[in-house]
Amino acid sequence: MGKYNDPIADMLTRIRNAIKAGHLKVDIPSSKMKAAIARILKDEGYIKNYKVIDDKKQRILRVYLKYTPDNASAIYSLSRISKPGRRIYVQAESLRPVYNNIGIRILSTSKGIVTNKAAKQLNIGGEVLCEIS
Repeated sequence: MGKYNDPIADMLTRIRNAIKAGHLKVDIPSSKMKAAIARILKDEGYIKNYKVIDDKKQRILRVYLKYTPDNASAIYSLSRISKPGRRIYVQAESLRPVYNNIGIRILSTSKGIVTNKAAKQLNIGGEVLCEIS
């Protein structure tokens, strides 16, 4: 695996691939931002759980995926919105529900990593990291 410039896109791709392969968990190189995204995915019910494992060399974020009884993933789609080459920012006034409130957007704001609903309540905008449904 070579150098990648977008660790968030890498995280989403690893989760997407693990779901396609039907894995129960996926390991991702950890960072504070990735752990914050995992926390939101858990709070919103898209994943079962996550934990940060410290294995001397680097920290690993282990994400436990969630499936319905008929083996469908709890995550229908994961997409990166703001990319290193093209950052997407949104103001509090223009925050809209995602797919009639079925999905969420994760934003990086001055108050930390939050969902679009939380950002709307706090009346703050930020960078739209990704969209999940």
